[in-house]
Amino acid sequence: MRASRRKTDTDTYTVPEAGRRLRIGRDAAYDAAKRGEIPTIRIGRLLRVPKARFERLLLGEQPQR
Repeated sequence: MRASRRKTDTDTYTVPEAGRRLRIGRDAAYDAAKRGEIPTIRIGRLLRVPKARFERLLLGEQPQR
């Protein structure tokens, strides 16, 4: 049985959603993700931002590699 989740109840953001949280535009968010400034994971063709890692980034913690 597949667990149903609301869209707002996911563990990841899209890159544009993360950009909105940072108050930067879509293109700037993708550029920051490409440079590694926004943490991302790739699932096939999809690029997602893990919420836990992103929130730690916003709190000023150093990213773990």
